[in-house]
Amino acid sequence: MNKDEIGGNWKQFKGTVKEKWGKLTDDDMTVIEGKRDQLVGKIQERYGYEKDKAEEEVVDWETRNKYRW
Repeated sequence: MNKDEIGGNWKQFKGTVKEKWGKLTDDDMTVIEGKRDQLVGKIQERYGYEKDKAEEEVVDWETRNKYRW
């Protein structure tokens, strides 16, 4: 998968991310921009989760949405 495919993939899934984690802002989404580690970090920050909990939620989201980074 090349950079353009990842970027397009992310644009398609941004809405599902915001549905799942409504506290994430548009600015957060710009920072995340398809970077998994940034998503985990922003979830930790906005929801006050431990890293393991945020990671677990992202894994669950990836599985449910068949998302590939």
